[in-house]
Amino acid sequence: MTEPTEPVKDPSIAAGHSRRAFLFKLALVVNGAVGVVLAIPIVGYLLGPALKKTSTDNSWINLGPLSDFPEGETRLVSYRNPITTDWDGQTGDIPAWVRRVSGDTFQVFAINCAHLGCPVRWFAQSKLFLCPCHGGAYYADGSRASGPPERGLFEYQHKVSNGTLMISAGRMPTLANEAKNVNPLTQIETKIKGSSAAKLSAIDQPQPRCSSCQT
Repeated sequence: MTEPTEPVKDPSIAAGHSRRAFLFKLALVVNGAVGVVLAIPIVGYLLGPALKKTSTDNSWINLGPLSDFPEGETRLVSYRNPITTDWDGQTGDIPAWVRRVSGDTFQVFAINCAHLGCPVRWFAQSKLFLCPCHGGAYYADGSRASGPPERGLFEYQHKVSNGTLMISAGRMPTLANEAKNVNPLTQIETKIKGSSAAKLSAIDQPQPRCSSCQT
């Protein structure tokens, strides 16, 4: 009887097997690295709100010395949102309109229109804030002048401290907490004084067509 002989292993087969195992492991490593790179921004987006500062109710931001705001003028300023993170970039810079009425009396308006949030612009010649999106207009004091907005511009809480103007940036002005004019558009207030009432009455009266007819 002959003893069983072990099959002879082909060296080329063994080399091919080890090559395939190496490439398989390499593919796993590369795919894992790509997955980690792609997951970083997703995880950052999901965990971003939790990582941001939460105690911002008492966040007072310095807008600059009072000398930067001449009396009777309205100027555009920008401040850093206290709840932003380092990777927010320029999106963390928020503009606002500052109006110095006189002395230490200020008004600080949010730049967003009270209609749909478009940024409003200040026109010094006409003394109006105008919205380029839908034609909303506001007076210099932020109250509604015309257009689709149902209220005036939103205002920041502010204070004067040590010769500087500061605003409460932790409490953003929104419909839920603060508005310049909370009266709905349906409550129209007519302001007629002196000769204005007489002019309006004259407009309502029918005018005669000729000197001989009175109706």
